[in-house]
Amino acid sequence: MFQAITVMGAWKLPENTSVDFLDLDYWVGMAQRLEAAGVDFLFFADDYGYPVVDDEVPANALRGAIQFPKGDPMTVLPAVAAMTEKLGLVATLSTTVEKPPMVARKMATLDHLTRGRIGWNIVTGAGQNASARLFGVPMKEHDLRYEIAADHVDLSLKLWEGSWDDDGLVLDRANGVFADPARVREITHDGPHFTAKGVLTVPPGPQRTPVLFQAGTSAPGRDLAARYAEAVFLAAEVPAMKEQIADIRRRAADYGRDPRSIKCLIAGTFYVGETEEEARAIRARQVATFSLDDAAAMYAFYTGLDLSSMDPDKPLDPSAALTQTGRTNVERYLGPDAPTVREILEEFQRNSVMGKPYIGDASQVADQAEAVIAETDADGFLVQPDHTGGFDRFVDLVMPELRARGLVAGDLPAMTLRERLLGEGNARLAPEHIGAGYRSAGALA
Repeated sequence: MFQAITVMGAWKLPENTSVDFLDLDYWVGMAQRLEAAGVDFLFFADDYGYPVVDDEVPANALRGAIQFPKGDPMTVLPAVAAMTEKLGLVATLSTTVEKPPMVARKMATLDHLTRGRIGWNIVTGAGQNASARLFGVPMKEHDLRYEIAADHVDLSLKLWEGSWDDDGLVLDRANGVFADPARVREITHDGPHFTAKGVLTVPPGPQRTPVLFQAGTSAPGRDLAARYAEAVFLAAEVPAMKEQIADIRRRAADYGRDPRSIKCLIAGTFYVGETEEEARAIRARQVATFSLDDAAAMYAFYTGLDLSSMDPDKPLDPSAALTQTGRTNVERYLGPDAPTVREILEEFQRNSVMGKPYIGDASQVADQAEAVIAETDADGFLVQPDHTGGFDRFVDLVMPELRARGLVAGDLPAMTLRERLLGEGNARLAPEHIGAGYRSAGALA
């Protein structure tokens, strides 16, 4: 995440470097290390929110760097792209804040600048109560935001896939033809939330459409993923993730898609050391930097709910699921075995939005990771930065172990991010993807 804090309060540790998040060398160095290690992509989470409780920013959120401060990753991506050759780059843009032509133009440009290594993480936003105040607009209802997101992605896909033929850019200097008017066209869109008539001014890049990622596992979020996403980020305990993945794949089949064409990636934190004892000591040091008050501020950011004002010995009231800020981290704590508010705070203190961490030496965490993949039917991991502010121990200790087990590919040639995830020869959207139906179809309604 493009902000000062990586693993909750770990910025307080002397070896942590995440406070350098506004230094370009921090990101370039991280990206180059990950590329050399064979990592598939670097993910930049982003939003305009921060914790808000009782219409105020909690003092401890500012004091403790709880989802604050943040920079704009879109300004960093071109520099990181210029200093790498193979590493995929995935950025978050909100369908609530950014208009479709803005997203389409930014991502189409980055597809060129990265030589096809760009991905878009589709979100409706995080910290909605704060961002709505910041922009001076009413906060939109949760399910409505997902309806807007679907319309947003539809229009963006029409711009990427329908505006240009592959041979529309001619560059014929002798005859003075830059682009062939017969092969470049305006699209039209008359959706429930967006209306547009026009052309994407950026010619298609290597992928034409960026790789489509999605995060958010409420029911509307899973449906959005099943319809559009090519990769999904999930963070929950194993039984919940197993059901979420199965549900997304079922929904994808209902949309006429190959369920296996969606890569399900588990967001996980790895505490790894030369020994298990060292790994547990690292985790204990990191957890000690994050208080229950910090956990309450973090939970308020994700859900809009103030746990500090609730009875600590009772579970969440089921009506909490009606929150309009975010539901994923409410729904995970409801049900017949629901924890108490105190237990939720203690869980967030230890793990934040992540599920159970992976702890041990390299062999142990690889065993744990393999077991979770087998049980959930997931395809891989979105690895949380470690306590140093980067991915040092994961790169140095875990990646060699995974490669030795044949779980991580060897030295791959430069290719598009979509090929990296779905196989060589798959630089463009799959034929059964809804976006493929918008290709060169003239005026589309």
